[in-house]
Parts: sequence; C-alpha cells; structure tokens
Amino acid sequence: MLVAGKIESIVFRNEENSYSVVKISSHGEVLTCVGKFPSINVGERVEIEGTIVKNNKYGEQISATSVKVLPPDDIEGIKKYLSSGLIKGIGIVTANNIVNYFGKDTLTIIEFSPLRLAEVKGVSKDKALSIANAFNEVRNMQNTVMFLQNYDISTNMAVKIYKTYFDKTEEILKTNPYKLVEDIDGIGFLSADKIAQKLGLPQDSPFRFRAGILYALKQNSERNGNTYLKKDDLVQEVYNLLKVESDYNTKIDDILMQLSIECVIKEFIQEDAQCVMLTNMYFMEQSIAQKLLRLKNDYFGQQLDLTDDIKEYEFKNDIKLHSKQASAVDTAVNNGVSVITGGPGTGKTTIIKCVLHCFKKQHKKCILLAPTGRAAKRLSESTGENASTIHRALDLDFKNGNGAFFTKNESNPLSEDVVIVDEVSMVDSQLMFNLLKAIKRNAQLILVGDKDQLPSVGAGNVLGDILQSGVVPVVELTEIYRQDSKSYIITNAHLINTGKMPILDNTSKDFFFENKVDPTEMLHTCVSLVTLRLPHFLKIDAGKIQVLAPIKAGVCGVDNLNKELQKMINPSKLGSSEIVTEHVIFRTGDKVMQTVNNYEQTWTRISEDGIIEYGQGVFNGDSGIIEDISKHTGEVVVLFEDGRKAIYSRENIFELMLSYAITIHKSQGSEFDVVVIPVISGASIILTKNLLYTAVTRAKKLVVLVGSKQNIARMVHNNYTVKRYSMLKQFLLDEQQNYDDLFKN
Repeated sequence: MLVAGKIESIVFRNEENSYSVVKISSHGEVLTCVGKFPSINVGERVEIEGTIVKNNKYGEQISATSVKVLPPDDIEGIKKYLSSGLIKGIGIVTANNIVNYFGKDTLTIIEFSPLRLAEVKGVSKDKALSIANAFNEVRNMQNTVMFLQNYDISTNMAVKIYKTYFDKTEEILKTNPYKLVEDIDGIGFLSADKIAQKLGLPQDSPFRFRAGILYALKQNSERNGNTYLKKDDLVQEVYNLLKVESDYNTKIDDILMQLSIECVIKEFIQEDAQCVMLTNMYFMEQSIAQKLLRLKNDYFGQQLDLTDDIKEYEFKNDIKLHSKQASAVDTAVNNGVSVITGGPGTGKTTIIKCVLHCFKKQHKKCILLAPTGRAAKRLSESTGENASTIHRALDLDFKNGNGAFFTKNESNPLSEDVVIVDEVSMVDSQLMFNLLKAIKRNAQLILVGDKDQLPSVGAGNVLGDILQSGVVPVVELTEIYRQDSKSYIITNAHLINTGKMPILDNTSKDFFFENKVDPTEMLHTCVSLVTLRLPHFLKIDAGKIQVLAPIKAGVCGVDNLNKELQKMINPSKLGSSEIVTEHVIFRTGDKVMQTVNNYEQTWTRISEDGIIEYGQGVFNGDSGIIEDISKHTGEVVVLFEDGRKAIYSRENIFELMLSYAITIHKSQGSEFDVVVIPVISGASIILTKNLLYTAVTRAKKLVVLVGSKQNIARMVHNNYTVKRYSMLKQFLLDEQQNYDDLFKN
C-alpha cells in the first residue's frame, strides 16, 4: 500500500527513535501509521509504503516499510520550505518572489525547468542552476537519510554516509553494504552485517569475507594497538567474526591476493611468519623510520661544550645536576634526535628546563608539545614556558572539504628549530607520523617519556620500538632526585616498577592503604573516600579526586563506580536538567570524558582578551564538565578543562562517559592531585605491574590503594606485557642499514 499526506501529529516516539506512531492526513482521511519516523516533524509531507495491520489501541493502521519526505504543496508551506536555510542561495525575499511568480508550480519548476527561475527579478541563470542543485541535494539527502534509518543508522551517521556516496548511496548499499566498513569511519562490521542480512546477502558472500578481513585488521589496530597481524591469527579472527566453519581458506587467500593487488594491504614475512598489514599503516610506520633517521643523520650542528651553560643554569636555579642528568642535557642539545626516559622523580622536567636554557643561549626557537591537553598544561606549569598539544601545534583543519587534516606538513612545516615532546609513551603511530611530517629539515627532536608506562591507546609501539632499535641516542634516568623523606608516592612507584611490594604502613603523608577484600566493601570504601573522608581531610572538592580502576565491568569497575559516585556527588534534583541514555544518565554538573577522537566536533573558546576562538576536533581523553542540557533538544554543552566549549547532539552523546572514575588506560598523560585505586582480583593479562605503576604515577599529592595485600602482590609480581605487533623497530633497523651501506660505498 502506498499513501502520501501531511503529518498531523506524532502520537508516540520513544527515546531511541526506533519506534513511532504518527497520524497523517491523506485526501481528507486521517490515517495512523507505525514505523521509524525519526527525522519527520509535524506539518511535513511524506510518502509511506507499508501494509495494513490492526492494533488494539490505534485500530487499523499502516505498518511502514519505507518512508520518503515530500516537499510541501501549499503556497505558505513552499515559502517556508524555500526560506528555511536548507537551500543555499534562497532567503526570505527571494523565496517570496519565486513563489509569488510561480505559485504552487514552484517546486516543479525548480526540479524540472530550473532556468525558468531567471524570469524572476533578481535571479540570474547561474543562481537559478545553483538553487536547483541545492534543492535536489536536500531532497536526495532527506530521502537517503530516511532509507538508512530503516537499518538502525543514526541521523548523524546517515548524513555522513550520504556525503560520501551522495545519490549512489542506496545503490551501493543494496549491492554491497559491507563497503561501509572500508569507507565510513564509525561503521563497523556488525552494523554492515545487519544491513546485509536484511537485504538477503548470502553468508559466504565475498563482500562479507572482504569486510571481515579489513574489520579484523582495523579492530586489532584500534583495540589492541597492533599495526599488523600474523596471517594465521587474522584467519582465525575472521572465522570467529563471521561465525563460519574453517573451510574457507581458499576464499580468504583469494581475497587477500585481491586486496594486495588493490594496495589495500601488504603481505610480508616477519619472524618467520606470514603477516598482513593495512597499506596505510605500513607506509605510516615506514615514513616514521625514514624521517627519524633523516633528522638524526642530516643534523650537522656543531658539537658544543655545554659546561658553562649548565653551570649558569645550576647557579640561577640553585641546584646541582647529577652527571647522568648533565649527560642527558648534552645528548639532547648535540643530536638531531634523542630520547630521555625515566620514572617519576628522576629529573626529566629539570633536564627539559636546562635544555631550553641552553637552546636560548644559541638563539634557537623551541616548541614544547604533549599528546593531551592535561599533559600540555602540566608541562607548561612545570617549565614556565608555553606548551601545546600536538594536534593544536599541527593546526587541525577542515577547510578543503575532505575531512580533517593538519595544515602543518612538509610543505608548511613548523618554524621552530627544536621540537620537545613530553609523555611520548602516549604517542601512537598516526600522531608521530603527522608530527614528523611537520618538522623542518635540520631541526632537532627531543622525545621525553617513561618507558615503563602503558603504551599508547592508539596503534603502534612508538617509544618502545625506538628504544629497542638502538638507532638513536638514549639517556635512561634511574636515580631519584625529587624525593621528600615523608613522601612515598615516588618511592612506592619505583618499588612497584622493580617488582617489589610498596610500603603500606600508612605512616607517610601521601600514600595510604585500605585493607578490603569483599568487592562491595571496596566499592563503598572508594565512594566514601571520594565523597566524604578525603574532601574533609584535605579540605578539597570531591571533583578534584580521581578514581582509577583497572577495568570497566564489575562491582568495582568504572561503570558501576561512576553510577555510585554520581548518586553522591551529583544526585538528581527537582528542576535540574538531565538526559537519559540506554546505559547512563547525564546531568548538569557531571564530570565527563570524551571516549573517541571526533575531528568534526565544533567548539568555541573565549581567550583572555575576550576574543571568541572557533575550532574543530575533540579527542579521546579530553575531560570537562556538563555546563548545560537543553530540555527541548536534548543538546549537551560541555566545558572542557582547557576552556573549549562543545555542544553535543543526542546522536553523538554516546561519545561521552561519566568520569568520576576512569580506567587506568584512560589516565595516561594525566596528573591528578588525589588518586583512589581499587585493586581488584581478576585476569592476569589485565592486572599487571605495568598497570599499577601507571596508576600510582598519576598522583601528584596523594594515593589511596583500596584492596587486599594479596591482590597488590599479584599485580606487583605480574610482569606480563601484551605483545604489540608493529613494524617500526624493523623499519628503523632497515633504514639505519641503508645509511650505513651508503657511507660504506
């Protein structure tokens, strides 16, 4: 059955827009329809295809199988439609002029005889064609969005898909919905597989296997940090993902060969095993190796004696550098690329400050960078110099219409002579690739970080591979210099890092232990510490205290901790704004964190001199406070720690999480005044020494461990580290060999 009419009312619409009941008027008759109508509003005209069904509440109604939005058909409706801002080139005056001239035939004229618009005063032939193009674009997009929403795709994602495929969207999806996995960020295999099942594509479709292979490679990159996989592991993951028996090896081999011919993947032998890697990741890591070695080998700066400069710095700051620290300064200043690594209290910041002093004596321009806003702020505070996130320094932009890109690159490099990157353990392959593209020839790069921290959340093992390759100068700091006799944070961090039990006698001023075995008791203790005991003892706001948990699930997991902490810190109040999602309630005043990189999220920021700054890009780990929630639109306003203010629609609110408690992985590069850590029992591949060490080193003033000594001992003595498959180390060794061979000849 096919009917067309105007939406009279929306009888019911649930929160997820997955079910709606609407009434439409069609040829004088009012019909009730049930289906998905998330993008339709009262007064709009629609064309509905469906079947007649009977409902106990609404009686006879149309169960919609497809919905299309139609343009209005009355004079006032057409004027409002044309002047709504949807169609570029038409304002209120132009809309009135066009409709007054053509009447109810206006939209037919625009669609089929657009040059006739030039008959209207003030409309040229070029403008007429521009209006027609914009009109058709809007109609196509609306109908495509409606088509996609039949497959549980959100409005925002549907618009994103349309802007990729335009009028070929329906054709592409009906032919090969798995193409979404390759072309659209944010669409995973499972989403594409649901669409394919609805469209009736066979389980053994080569499109399905191709998508499964690419998805497995991407997922391992995003979730496990691998830049490549052994072929046997990849094949097994594809079988698990597709839920098929293991008799498709020939099909997989054929698809891998085709992907290789298309240059989508690279196949190679590593450690006597056949391996598979996405081509873009292969060339990214290869480029990192080439550019690092170029910076190292092309640096022809004079080797300086820094004795006097270091003495001057020591005199001005009333300190004495240890010989290892002085060696680190000399290595950093006199090399094209260098690495300074060490744990907390070993003097990394002191070395950065001394290095800056030496470069100023040489009249060299330096830039201080860090992977996150928090890390950049901390670097700025500790050095007294301006520091920036890497993203901001590279100038993330969208002006070319092809998505996010950095304006700083080989053609437009950073102007500074020296680039110093702190917290480099957090830098993944993609970010390092973009940074190195932007460093000018013969500049110097100094990488500073703690090799024992958790590796980057993103793919790659940048710091680890550089250190293991041995191709660039490295100074490892092991002596503790920043140490208070009554402070145990640094002492215990180093004990944990060496596989020894921390001191848990509660005699220090900054490290405490709460002995709890039962998970529920641990939960209640953590909540009490954050909301009552520590705020009273330290005279600080509960929002300054950060809970760091090993995992998300469970009684003492991040999700449950956030629910319980929110109840105490920011409970529901009469008249206060909140928004309910499937798993989380967000309220005005909540601490939140961005969980994915969103290069398109817009934001504003007011500078110190009152100038409004506009930008795009919010990144995984950015933290802030919910400033406002609109009761009408459901939009959420978040004020981030660095002053950026972003507005989230209902469709992308899922990118946020409550952050009264966060995982230890999410805390990388951050520093908090007070940290509470529930030490739970669980899988040994997760609860490692490395994880506990990272958590403890996030605290600036106080740490509280909540758990049993047995669980702490298990973590301290657990040296397990997940192997990351990455090619950077091999590429660095290969590149160095190329230089060595060149000089031999």
